[in-house]
Amino acid sequence: MLTSFSLSQLVLISAAYLLMLFGVAWISEKGLIPRWVIRHPLTYTLSLGVYASAWAFYGTVGLAYQYGFGFLASYLGVTGAFLLAPVLLYPILRITRTYQLSSLADLFAFRFRSSWAGALTTLFMLIGVLPLLALQIQAVADSIGILTREPLQNRFAFAFCALITLFTILFGARHIATREKHEGLVFAIAFESVVKLVCLGGIGLYALYGVFGGPRELELWLLQNQAALSALHTPLQEGPWRTLLLVFFASAIVMPHMYHMTFTENLNPRAIVSASWGLPLFLLLMSLSVPLILWAGLKLGATTNPEYFTLGLGIAVNSETLALIAYVGGLSASSGLIIVTTLALSGMALNHLVLPLYQPPAEGNIYRWLKWTRRALIIAIIMAGYGFYLLLGAEQDLTNLGIVAFVATLQFLPGALSVLYWPTANRRGFISGLLTGIVVWAITMLLPLVSNLDGIQVPFLNIIYSLSDTSWHLAAIGSLAANVLVFTLISLFTEASPEERSAAEACTVDNVRRPQRRELLANSPQEFAAQLAKPLGAKTAQKEVERALHDLHLPFDESRPYALRRLRDRLEANLSGLMGPSVAQDIVETFLPYKSGSEGYVSEDIHFIESRLEDYHSRLTGLAAELDALRRFHRQTLQELPMGVCSLAKDKEILMWNRAMEDLTGIPAQRVVGSRLAALDEPWRELLESFTCLDDEHQHKQQLNLDGEERWFNLHKAAIDEPLAPGNSGLVVLVEDISETRALEDQLVHSERLASIGRLAAGVAHEIGNPVTGIACLAQNLREEREEDEEMVELSSQIIDQTKRISRIVQSLMNFAHAGAQQRSEYPVSLADVAQDAISLLALNRNSTEVQFYNLCDPDHLAKGDPQRLAQVLINLLSNARDASPTGGAIRVSSEASEQSVHLIVEDEGSGIPRAIMDRLFEPFFTTKDPGKGTGLGLALVYSIVEEHYGQIIIDSPADLERQCGTRFRVTLPRFVDATSEAT
Repeated sequence: MLTSFSLSQLVLISAAYLLMLFGVAWISEKGLIPRWVIRHPLTYTLSLGVYASAWAFYGTVGLAYQYGFGFLASYLGVTGAFLLAPVLLYPILRITRTYQLSSLADLFAFRFRSSWAGALTTLFMLIGVLPLLALQIQAVADSIGILTREPLQNRFAFAFCALITLFTILFGARHIATREKHEGLVFAIAFESVVKLVCLGGIGLYALYGVFGGPRELELWLLQNQAALSALHTPLQEGPWRTLLLVFFASAIVMPHMYHMTFTENLNPRAIVSASWGLPLFLLLMSLSVPLILWAGLKLGATTNPEYFTLGLGIAVNSETLALIAYVGGLSASSGLIIVTTLALSGMALNHLVLPLYQPPAEGNIYRWLKWTRRALIIAIIMAGYGFYLLLGAEQDLTNLGIVAFVATLQFLPGALSVLYWPTANRRGFISGLLTGIVVWAITMLLPLVSNLDGIQVPFLNIIYSLSDTSWHLAAIGSLAANVLVFTLISLFTEASPEERSAAEACTVDNVRRPQRRELLANSPQEFAAQLAKPLGAKTAQKEVERALHDLHLPFDESRPYALRRLRDRLEANLSGLMGPSVAQDIVETFLPYKSGSEGYVSEDIHFIESRLEDYHSRLTGLAAELDALRRFHRQTLQELPMGVCSLAKDKEILMWNRAMEDLTGIPAQRVVGSRLAALDEPWRELLESFTCLDDEHQHKQQLNLDGEERWFNLHKAAIDEPLAPGNSGLVVLVEDISETRALEDQLVHSERLASIGRLAAGVAHEIGNPVTGIACLAQNLREEREEDEEMVELSSQIIDQTKRISRIVQSLMNFAHAGAQQRSEYPVSLADVAQDAISLLALNRNSTEVQFYNLCDPDHLAKGDPQRLAQVLINLLSNARDASPTGGAIRVSSEASEQSVHLIVEDEGSGIPRAIMDRLFEPFFTTKDPGKGTGLGLALVYSIVEEHYGQIIIDSPADLERQCGTRFRVTLPRFVDATSEAT
């Protein structure tokens, strides 16, 4: 027989192990372990091994002794839950991460929009988990008693609870809120899982090879001891293993330690995919040792209870090492569950029992108050577990304690499934069903635990106890059936509130959340912070608003209604992680309310739905994927439409702003989508607002001045029902840029006006020509006949001069009228030669202003046209430039060439052309010269000749922007290209 250990030895071993655990958590918190290791899916999977508590380490052997292979239900149940991770665990993970729900009570309070749902869940979870906490403490205390053979378990149990309390506070309650991830804790729990697996696996291997001598000898022993093998099979045929399977399936979701590690401490959502097969593999490896340890204990005749065969094996073979390995494994299993369960329960109690009754004053440091309150709750919960352990007096089997606790949490399974798959379930049904199930459980399973203790003798409960001791599965099924029945009936015959229906939509598996578009009282993040300062204090409110803005990547001067609604939702989620969903909802609804009049117009946020559909795009399959592809196609069509499209809600909130609209206005969609039409910059705000208020569906030729340039637009609009809010009509506004069309129309009108004037001029010239010729002849005859009369000669000479002037005007009219009708010659015209000829002709006029002409044209620049008519163009342009130039001024004629065109440029240094008359320069008879100095037909003729040559003429005035003087005429003509050289 193994010599007993001293209490001091076990205390030192326990302290050393917990100190090592402390060190593992500490170095991971300090970043001494690479982050990729801490965030690796394997670490997350091992942290879920917290499920394997002292009951799994010790109690499953007793369970196998009592229920045979039915003990596998404790592993198969949770395995089934994780194999269903895509439809069960991942949707819950999505909800918890989106809305910062750190516990099962948070989930129920959010889904059923009821503080009572969260409070009752917390209260019943505390009561239901007490046997499980007492089990861990009893397992450690019993291990001490078995190894020391001294009745000092209670004192060591208290010391163990004190150490565990310290560790839980240091690595679970150092931060201000449950929304913080405890990477050190996750890594430490993963380390503990490795310790448990190694210890239990080592003992199993020793049982196989040390006790039996190998697989063959084990097989021979089983053949010789058929009773041991048949004992494992019999309960499978008639025992409660199916109920065990259901109970442990539920525990994977609703047990506080499993919920906390699976969802709250999840560092990487994709890690749950690895855990869906990794955790079943981990549990399979642990389960392999259980029958080996059981058979080894039976063969050796271990003196301990079968529940402690894991520990008794070392005692039976007189091996201190084996006994210590078993003790350390049991200590690891117990400490891990207590730490995580207490951490989870303390957050639940804080959010749903303390804060609804008392909220810290806004003047103080709320974060510090929350932190110390949570620490006090951790101490209280662990001490409650220790008190329950003392109440039981270590007289209960581990198996019985574990089953009582697991059946209690089974009552939360209907609520958890309804969150995902029953949108019509309501708070009345959930609370009624939970109360019914807990009452049945308490009467049939909890009260019998204490019914036969010293001083507590209740005959009725003793009868129930005697039944539940052997038929506990009937109590489990009965309590669950009563729960489901009441839950279902009340939910079917009562109506859910609008808040519940909205939350139900947010929680369903196929949810694409559709928030409502309503107007808030607060119009900026600054107003958010000012309102939240009333319940939270100024510093806390400012910090929470800044955190929410950072999470959403929004600026602090954000003012778009869409963005402010997102900010409100994010603040509620963040406060939910800090103070629980019930308190967060109350604070947000009270201090950040919607406008009271906004209930008259409530529609769903199409822009947000679009963004969520983009996020879900890769997950859609089948018909949903095809519909999404169709949606994306139509969306892309509107985005790429070469016409501005602006979609407005009934309240003038901008829902769409396509790329053409961005190009027209210069306003990016990211800046305006989600804002009101009134938030647009001018002149677009006035244009669109006035148009949307009119009854007319079309407005044509609306003029806007954009950056000094006149632009013209056609506007169209159509009312359209919002697809998610029938009866609420929004508007689709189309903006068409017709500036180029307007310019072409003006040019066409101008050409037509010139053509009509030309026809008029031809008629006038024809009718005037003959009388003028007759007058000239008469005047000439009169001058010849009256040569001796000087006065008559002078008068007749003046008449002849005036008729000559009339003839010149008539000739100009004829040239203008027939300019476009002549057959245009196709000759190569050297611009340099034409410019030189024009300059030479103008130099003959000595009565004009003295200026300097500079011919800067390139001799190689050849235009295609009629040299005589192009010379006429240049003579007119140079003559006008000379008349506008000061004495001694310079007039430059130059040329430029491109691949298809040549450009003839005439530039002077005159006073320039006023902008007011720029558009009339090419009109016939329009002139700025003094009467008798010009006919007003020169530039009109130039325009006609250039148009005849398929060219164009552009005027820049002033040409010198610094001195604000000079005029530049740029005539563009087709370039002549030698066909021979082109072929070469």
